Amino acid sequence: MKTIIRAVLVMALVFTSANAQDFQGMAVYKTSRKMDIKLDSTQVNDEMQKQMQAMLRKQFQKTFTLSFDKEASVYKEDEALAPPQVGGGNIQVMVIGDGGGGDILYKNTKDNRFTDQKDVYGKIFLVKDKLKPIEWKLESETKFIGEYQCYKATFTREIEVVKSSSVSSSMGDDERDIKTEKETQTVTAWYTPNIPVNNGPGNYYGLPGLILEVSTENMQIICSKIVLNPEKKVSIDEPTKGKKINQENYDEIMRKKQKEMMERYTPRRGSRDGENVQIRIGG
Repeated sequence: MKTIIRAVLVMALVFTSANAQDFQGMAVYKTSRKMDIKLDSTQVNDEMQKQMQAMLRKQFQKTFTLSFDKEASVYKEDEALAPPQVGGGNIQVMVIGDGGGGDILYKNTKDNRFTDQKDVYGKIFLVKDKLKPIEWKLESETKFIGEYQCYKATFTREIEVVKSSSVSSSMGDDERDIKTEKETQTVTAWYTPNIPVNNGPGNYYGLPGLILEVSTENMQIICSKIVLNPEKKVSIDEPTKGKKINQENYDEIMRKKQKEMMERYTPRRGSRDGENVQIRIGG
C-alpha cells in the first residue's frame, strides 16, 4: 500500500510539471491472441494442426498506435490485416471478437466520452457514447517495461460467449442449439505514473499513468515504443464517418450477427457440408 501511495504522489508531481506545457505523446502497442482450436484428427494430423495454430497466432499479431495528450487520445491500427481464415478440405476456422479496440477509437477522458469507428462486414458504424467506468484495484506489485517502472492494477468483468451444439429433435434430425453464456474474466494492466495521462490502449483508461500493458487469459497488449512531446505535433482527430449509434444498440447488432454466423457455419451432427467448420466467438 505504501508503494501505491508513493506512486500516486509521484503522479501528482509529474502532473504538476506537465500542466506547464502542451504535453503530448505517442505509444505503439503490439497485440496477440492465444489460440486453442481443436480440429478433426481424421483429416488434420498433429503437425498440420500445429502449423495452422501458428498461422492463426501470427495473423492476430497486430500493431496499434495511441496518440494522446492530457485530455484525449486516438487508438488506430497501423495496418489492417485480412480476416483470419484457415482452409483445408472442409476445414475452416473463423474468429469473431474484440482485438483490443476499434478501427479508429477516440477517447476524451475530460468529457468522459468516446467515438469508435468500426467496419463491420463492409458497413461502417460510428459508436458514440459515454466512457464506461472501470473499477480498478490497485496492486502493490511492480515491474519495468522498457525504462518505465510500472504498477499493477486489475479488474473483473463479465463477457458474453456464443456457443453452439447439436441436439436431436423428435423427428430424429439434428438441430443447432445456439446460446449465449456469460463468463467472468480478469483483466490485468500495468501503468506508469511517469507518463501523466489516465489513458491507455483500446477501451482501457482510468489509472494514474499511461497503461503500457493489458492482458487476459486469451489476449495481450503490450507497449513497444513511446515518444513524448515529439517535434511534430500529434494529431488527435475524432472520427466522423459512419452510421451514428450508441454502444447498447451496437452490441445488440453484434449479438445478432454472431448468432447468424454460428447458424451459418456450425454444422449439424451427421452433416457432411462444412463438417469440420469451427467458430470461436468472444474476448
